[in-house]
Amino acid sequence: MLRKISPLIFVYFDVYFINMKKGLNRQKVVILDNIRSVYNVGSIFRTSDALSIDKIFLCGCTPTPIDRFGRARKDLAKVALGAEKDIASEYCSDTKEVIKKLKKEGFQIIAIEQDKKSIDFKKVKPKYPTAIVMGNEVGGIDKKTLALCDVSAEIPMMGNKESLNVSVSFGIIGYQILN
Repeated sequence: MLRKISPLIFVYFDVYFINMKKGLNRQKVVILDNIRSVYNVGSIFRTSDALSIDKIFLCGCTPTPIDRFGRARKDLAKVALGAEKDIASEYCSDTKEVIKKLKKEGFQIIAIEQDKKSIDFKKVKPKYPTAIVMGNEVGGIDKKTLALCDVSAEIPMMGNKESLNVSVSFGIIGYQILN
């Protein structure tokens, strides 16, 4: 039985193979550095699917789609709506090691963090392959980890609150920087 396939799929594969033929690596990965909330992680998986992210690195205390007993996390799956099965992911205890590995592979590392050296996220020009680092909901990205990143970007806040929820920030950053 033949299924009707969307013409968009063919366009995607054409662009993918043209880029590969030209030697262009348009990989997009996300590094989650000690994100505490399983719901934030699930939301980031779902947004990553919409952005066609290739892989998510889950570092430190960041919850993974499979718990320590080998069971699927129902709470994460409920928010991710199956995206946790479609997006490759890997657990790594040390964020700094992941960044070092990706830099050796030619990735540009973009940290999303409020820092003295941060630039407005709208001014970031990604160089592919690209990795976006999202930090802990309260403490952000550790200073030693931040020092390994090529660019630090932030979303300017206009109201009284200092920051947005990490999953909301990722959605804004993802659509601005990665598309």
